[in-house]
Amino acid sequence: MTDADVVIVGNGPIGATLSVLLAQRGRRVTVLERRPRPYKLPRATSFDGETARLLAATGIGGDLGAITAPANGYQWQTADGRTLLDIAFSTTGRYGWPDANTMHQPALEELLAARAKALPGITVLRGHEVVAIADGESHVEVTAVDEDEVPRTISARWVVGCDGANSFVREHLDVPVTDLGFSYEWLLCDVRLNEPREFVPTNVQICDPARPTTLVGSGPGRRRWEFMRLPGESAAELNKDETAWRLMAPFGVTPETATLLRSTTYIFQARWADRWRVGHVLLAGDAAHLMPPFAGQGMCSGIRDVTNLAWKLDLVLGGLADESIVDSYGEERREAAKEAILASVQLGRVICVTDPAAAAERDETVLANRRGKPAGRPEPASPLTGGLLHESPGAGVVVPHGPGVGPGFVLITTEEHDSSFLASLGTQVVQPDDVLRPFLARYGATSVLVRPDYHVFGTASGPQGLEDLVNELRNLLQAPVPAR
Repeated sequence: MTDADVVIVGNGPIGATLSVLLAQRGRRVTVLERRPRPYKLPRATSFDGETARLLAATGIGGDLGAITAPANGYQWQTADGRTLLDIAFSTTGRYGWPDANTMHQPALEELLAARAKALPGITVLRGHEVVAIADGESHVEVTAVDEDEVPRTISARWVVGCDGANSFVREHLDVPVTDLGFSYEWLLCDVRLNEPREFVPTNVQICDPARPTTLVGSGPGRRRWEFMRLPGESAAELNKDETAWRLMAPFGVTPETATLLRSTTYIFQARWADRWRVGHVLLAGDAAHLMPPFAGQGMCSGIRDVTNLAWKLDLVLGGLADESIVDSYGEERREAAKEAILASVQLGRVICVTDPAAAAERDETVLANRRGKPAGRPEPASPLTGGLLHESPGAGVVVPHGPGVGPGFVLITTEEHDSSFLASLGTQVVQPDDVLRPFLARYGATSVLVRPDYHVFGTASGPQGLEDLVNELRNLLQAPVPAR
């Protein structure tokens, strides 16, 4: 018997989401957070529609609208205002939520904290810094010290490090890290607008070699401006309030029109841990990966991490799956995070250009390629390319929003099927509607088995195909996942 089923190190949005997802499944969770009080300044400023659906699965969906504002578009512009990239966002996205949602991160964390407080099984210990982790055969012991340096040891079946970029858990595991060496320093300015003001498009990247600049929404009544530090420019001079006001003035942002909440410099990075599991200790969120901000996928990737992990840990803790299925977590999410990082770096190489000649060449090349093209739409969520999947058409893709889809296992089928195994997993069986019928038809399927993270486990056609699909899931849960 352990003190907890899972110890989570870090109570930011990633750790808090994981704690709720596990507690909703009846698991005992202890969260260790080194900060004695919640951090009141925003870091992330938005999340996409798929992430909104994942957050809603924690039980806070009804309150998300109060702390978010849908973004109407994302545009990249040249220094003289010509459009390099244009993406139009819909308020009714393919996953049941707006394509892009701007938000004030502390408000999101307050929602998650309230949800955690309402659930039995979650213990949050603030002001506790983890100093040691000892992984044994049957359990892990985590030692933390409080603000008075008093040590406390907690035992658990699993430990998950959600403790950010400077993760103690990652350093303790001593896992190798792949670092692409792509980093720049930017001045970040968060403001609260004194009067309502509409920005169209909501989010803009100004690819100006004289000063690459970012403008994004950050929730109702709030915005963020970011300005790249130029070669030879002093970081100390850049990191001053008067500099922030001077740089924002051309956008109509002055002490008379806005309140400056924060002005600080930061350096983004592009890297990922090469291993996300060592024994019974795992990594998630910024502890596992860091990426440039240009695709807006940092926090989103972390939420996807813990959504993927929660249901697998739950099955293992409940004796419904062999613990080897946890290996598929790192396989699936590391590749997805790597893809997001590489995409963010590619975007960063477009905007972080300070040589006028190189910028002019970039502009003409991009403008020639997009001439006459209408605004694009966001790409669908990336499918899984390996891991815990059935080998069938559509396996790994994210299922669109539909009645009865999620957040547990879901069987969408036109077949008659009664499976005690699927029932033991709490599987919902739903008939396809006008949205889901075309989805099945796309893969020539009469059945689609969806995982709790909304990724398709596999598709099948006919009664025998469905039986084979269910048997494959049963076999994978009880046997080691083969290496790919």
